Amino acid sequence: MTPQCPLILASASPRRIELLGQLGWVFTSQAADIDESPKENEAAASLVCRLAEEKAAAVASLYQADSVAVLGSDTIVVCGDQVLGKPKDANHSKTMLRLLSAKQHQVMTAICLYYQGRAHTQLVTTEVFFCEVSDSQIAEYWASGEPADKAGSYAIQGLGGRFVERIEGSYSSVVGLPLVETDRLLHLHLTR
Repeated sequence: MTPQCPLILASASPRRIELLGQLGWVFTSQAADIDESPKENEAAASLVCRLAEEKAAAVASLYQADSVAVLGSDTIVVCGDQVLGKPKDANHSKTMLRLLSAKQHQVMTAICLYYQGRAHTQLVTTEVFFCEVSDSQIAEYWASGEPADKAGSYAIQGLGGRFVERIEGSYSSVVGLPLVETDRLLHLHLTR
């Protein structure tokens, strides 16, 4: 699908690029350089929406305001009241995966379409249920290299999928871009 103006995905994530490509949209991608630190007492849902909006706005600011549409996205993992980002090292990964072991957690992905000076944002939350994960499985998983740059220290679409008993919600959102919601958002604003 060709939008009314150039569409830019504000991400260099191979997963997001592949997912948006599955929808058939014509687009380019460009990484957004923003500070992803949470603000003091910022709720998880507010954080992920703000980051998606800031990514989209940062890339849009590089172009003439109405000449492009920019899609930003961010994903976080939330277990209890803890937001789990990307692991700093093997010990941090182990701590996160132990926390998730045999528990339910949420994966929140926000999408933001920045178009004609306005941000159109949507949040998708998926419940993920982990099986029990042993220390030896965690060590083996870290050695694979996969969890090093993943929120919550796992990738459902890769080896980390073996820890997921079930989900309630959007699989593609857990991967990094909710397909149904993204397609609706783009159609609503870019195909008039």
